[in-house]
Amino acid sequence: MKIGFAGLGVMGGPMARHLVHAGHEVTGVNRSIQRALDWAALTGGRSAETVQTAADGAEVFILCVGNDDDVRQVVSHSLPHLRPGAVIVDHTTTSAVVAREMASMASASGRFFIDAPVSGGQAGAESGQLSVMVGGDGGALARVEPVLKSYSKAIKYMGPSGSGQLAKMVNQIAIAGVVQGLAEAVHFAQSAGLDTDAIYDAISKGAAQSWQMDNRWKTMARGEFDFGFAVDWMRKDLGLVLDEARANGARLEVTALVDSYYAEVQTMGGARWDTSSLAARLQKHFRD
Repeated sequence: MKIGFAGLGVMGGPMARHLVHAGHEVTGVNRSIQRALDWAALTGGRSAETVQTAADGAEVFILCVGNDDDVRQVVSHSLPHLRPGAVIVDHTTTSAVVAREMASMASASGRFFIDAPVSGGQAGAESGQLSVMVGGDGGALARVEPVLKSYSKAIKYMGPSGSGQLAKMVNQIAIAGVVQGLAEAVHFAQSAGLDTDAIYDAISKGAAQSWQMDNRWKTMARGEFDFGFAVDWMRKDLGLVLDEARANGARLEVTALVDSYYAEVQTMGGARWDTSSLAARLQKHFRD
């Protein structure tokens, strides 16, 4: 298929690469033109200097950008240039509100917009093993699902526009609580003088097991955080979660507390550290 792809960062770049390798005609665009040129040279895809050029005649236009305002800008610039009936797939984590706005805008132009945030992080993007949560027109999803499978291990339709973003919020709520629990567990083990590797071996095959434990326990214990999903990004996501909770009446006491802990990590200089850096906050308090 003829595909435009906006946002070639640590997530979007590998995703777009998988599309090229799957045989699609992909034109990538990025805020930094040099990144788009480098991506094209590396993958064999095409680069464009503007969203309009990347969208020109595309059957599918995919976004993996920063926030609500970025999505509004890219969609408004791309829509008039897409093929009639084209599908816009937004992998950005945004508010459900903007997803509904964009779906309405796309529909008015004879095109489709589906909100399709992902889980799996940079490693999942690199390996093509992302999980995708989708809201919007089910028929539009059916048309583009073979495209999304190029970089996904699971694609789940969640319901009307905005439902994909709401599902991603659930994902972030769950992660926030688990990571704080792991940070406290590592901190307690170290304070008690226990061997954290031995503790991991003892508890990781039982009820405490999780993806976060398997992938972050040992780096937490070593104080290594210069990788992964950045604290700045998590705070953006949790801000969306807490805004939505205020609107729908959900009580998210733990999520709000963990968000405040991430704010502390930012003041420690950890804005670009992995989300597991909640452990660094506890280590700092212990030292102080």
